[in-house]
Amino acid sequence: MFIDQAKIFIRAGNGGDGIVSFRREKFIPKGGPDGGNGGNGGSVTIRASRQLTTLMDFRYKKTYAAENGANGKGANKTGRKGSDIIIRVPAGTVIMEAETDRILADLLSEGDEIVAAKGGRGGRGNAEFATPTDQAPRRATKGTPGEERTVQLELKLLADVGLVGFPNAGKSTLISRISAAKPKIADYPFTTLIPNLGIVRYSEYKSFVVADMPGLIEGAHAGKGLGIQFLRHIERTSVIVFLIECTAPDPKAQFKTLTAELKSFNEDILKKPQIIAITKMDLADEKLKKSLLKAGFPKKFEVIPISSVTGEGLKELVDRIWRKIHNEKD
Repeated sequence: MFIDQAKIFIRAGNGGDGIVSFRREKFIPKGGPDGGNGGNGGSVTIRASRQLTTLMDFRYKKTYAAENGANGKGANKTGRKGSDIIIRVPAGTVIMEAETDRILADLLSEGDEIVAAKGGRGGRGNAEFATPTDQAPRRATKGTPGEERTVQLELKLLADVGLVGFPNAGKSTLISRISAAKPKIADYPFTTLIPNLGIVRYSEYKSFVVADMPGLIEGAHAGKGLGIQFLRHIERTSVIVFLIECTAPDPKAQFKTLTAELKSFNEDILKKPQIIAITKMDLADEKLKKSLLKAGFPKKFEVIPISSVTGEGLKELVDRIWRKIHNEKD
């Protein structure tokens, strides 16, 4: 199961209390103050790991607490520091404060981390308060509380290319032909229920990652269909490939609907390089092929007819995608 959102509660450890203590030994019956400081509380760190691919673990465990610091001891001994805890999340996870939606961190790469809740400071023992005018202080301070908060975790897949289209536009079939990914393929809407990633080997030492998203329908940005659950994953891609069925009643109108949905969700998505792929060309007769040439797509977009069944146009599509990714990274 693919889980790309989770909400968890995190609590750092409280600082230990400082104590009031005086040195008392056989030959030193009235020694000076020797109350030690409390130990600092443990902190909660969230760290990105490429070994994880979903937020599944947080479906079962939703509370994480670091250890409290120990109280100070006599003989000027500081209490033991509370143990920190590290919460691992997939690379590409955005950490937000649940109450305000304020972004705390965007953990893109392996090892990226944020201290999401800082441990409390240990209190001061009475030895800290000794002065020439007060050589036997009888006061100490308590440790401070550790930070606590509820955080929202949102995973955005790290892919170079996002495939966007209506249900049954041929996205899953395409990704199965150009990569080693094996998504579920069937002739009915919403076959793809979760995003699929495929690595396309362009040449011996060159490759890129393609994300096959669940199909969009009109109103997806407002929650219709399944698309709204996964539109966030397109935000990180470098190139968008729109897949339009050659047998669609009005290919141009379908393209406008798709771009309108992306714009309503996040208009910056449409600033990325885009390609239009006309799919299922093995089903098109000569008359339909000629009508597609006059479909009226914007001239600035490259339009490539493809068939994942016969292989028509797939090499050209992969070549164009590679060039656009390369230009975008440059």
